[in-house]
Amino acid sequence: MKSENIKEEIVSRKIIHVDMDAFFASVEQLDNAELRGKPIAVSGGEIRGVVSAASYEARKFGVKSAMAGALAKKLCPDLIFVPARFERYKEISQKIRKIFFEYTDLVEPLSLDEAYLDVTKNKKNMISATHIATEIRNKIFQEVGLNASAGISVNKFIAKIASDINKPNGQKTIPEEEVISFLEELPIEKFYGIGKVTRLKMFKLGVFSGKDLKSKSKDFLIEHFNKSGAYYYDIVRGIHKSKVQPNRIRKSVAAEHTFSENLTSEVFMIEKLERISVELEKRLLKANVAGKTVTLKIKYSDFTQQTRSKTLPYFVKSRSILLTTVRELLYQDKLKDSVRLLGISVTNLNSNKKSNKTVTDVQLKLKF
Repeated sequence: MKSENIKEEIVSRKIIHVDMDAFFASVEQLDNAELRGKPIAVSGGEIRGVVSAASYEARKFGVKSAMAGALAKKLCPDLIFVPARFERYKEISQKIRKIFFEYTDLVEPLSLDEAYLDVTKNKKNMISATHIATEIRNKIFQEVGLNASAGISVNKFIAKIASDINKPNGQKTIPEEEVISFLEELPIEKFYGIGKVTRLKMFKLGVFSGKDLKSKSKDFLIEHFNKSGAYYYDIVRGIHKSKVQPNRIRKSVAAEHTFSENLTSEVFMIEKLERISVELEKRLLKANVAGKTVTLKIKYSDFTQQTRSKTLPYFVKSRSILLTTVRELLYQDKLKDSVRLLGISVTNLNSNKKSNKTVTDVQLKLKF
């Protein structure tokens, strides 16, 4: 396929991806002046905790999210552990989203600290998405006191990659005429959504950059990556048709707990799972959803993880049915080691019809 034909397939919008910088850690430093400029980790602690977020001062030492607290402390001896305050983070997140809605109703939150905004048509009739992103970041700092980074481009995929380029407290615009060259030069590990396993597989196939990926035929990519192959074929050509969805469909509800001491007896695990099922029932009721697939998550003392799932013939949200199901899953196979974390999640939800809101496709040649 010729590049001119490919270009015609690209649907161009003005998309901004806003990503707060080290959000949880930054909120803690905002609220406590003594923590500013110091390496901190939002975590359950050094002994049993896992890092939820690390300040940039801590990241310089290699501390990062999902890292065990003990390892984080080893990398950064002066690391300060701070307990998470999710209600506070939600409060700040709501203030930030309020700013987003001043510019557009097409806001798709990905989490408490990041969101996509479609500003192709916006409430302030601003032509430049780059100027909108700058204004939003300045307003967040002025009204909330936190720094944000942003990526601006023709679709969600490229905007997401762009927001990471000039972090922290920066932004990057990739206009339509630079999309193809940008993607060709991009190292494959920088492609959003290509994880470690896929990356290693691509390396073995001689794919190290966007240009290498683009040289592979669609049939070749499908042969080696199944359905994802067609997706990779498109994204390296700047084709990503997913629209900003203001009412995202919730895919799962979960609750989990990391224990202060490893559990070796299923009897004690059932007791913990009973408490987790109570919390999960509360979350399902609050979200007004139920689901058919119940998954038990087990993390062992060696940090390896296992999941066991069962799909029921009906939608459930009751703690008693949840507990009965996870009890069955717990005894399904023998545990391989002592357990440090248990979690329950419910998927295949009954929630959520897709939003009827749509965004009119706008062709190329938009001013960024």
